[in-house]
Amino acid sequence: MAVGILVVGAVIITVLLAYPRIAPVGEIIPITPGSHPQASGRMLGDPNAPVLIELYEDFQCPSCLSFTESTEPLLVQDYIATGRARLVFRQFAFIGSESIQAANASLCAADQGRFWDYHDILFANQAGENQGAFVDRRLIAFAESLGLDTGAFRSCFEDRAFQDEADSERLAGQRAGVQSTPTILVNGTIVEGAQPGYIPSYETIAQAIEAGLGPGTTPAP
Repeated sequence: MAVGILVVGAVIITVLLAYPRIAPVGEIIPITPGSHPQASGRMLGDPNAPVLIELYEDFQCPSCLSFTESTEPLLVQDYIATGRARLVFRQFAFIGSESIQAANASLCAADQGRFWDYHDILFANQAGENQGAFVDRRLIAFAESLGLDTGAFRSCFEDRAFQDEADSERLAGQRAGVQSTPTILVNGTIVEGAQPGYIPSYETIAQAIEAGLGPGTTPAP
């Protein structure tokens, strides 16, 4: 009898340990990889562009999704694609464990030269904070959906190869004054919204960029 109980207990433990790998991933919203001008790692644009835009985000942040859909494309169109500025994505994973794992996964995708595609599929599949949208099996499934080398991605992801980098970047952001996401810096200075805690508008960010470009430059259309 005791042996039987031990066997059943061992089976239950095995199933529980295996479940994260075999559980269904649920619906995944696929993406068509977009145009990312001069993408290199987590940077877009000419590395010698005179203005640096730094974007601190958490992939679970609803406001980051809104910014990515509405304001970021205008910045890319008017300043990144034209060679006037470059944009760098900075990790600021603070909402919860799924944020941390999504950051780790995005850096593993960057290791295969696909950060921006993975960035896009993460935001396309955002579904509430710590509600299961970015559990490990789904993060791996996103990589499969994009056609990444899944074996290399899984190894990188499960080893948390870039966890220290993501942690260091969040701490650097805090030292720079980042308290929430998205936070936008232009040439090292935080661009403030209309009121404390508000996300700056495209026009406000553009004004900061134009100031960084200096006199004699043609404003963006």
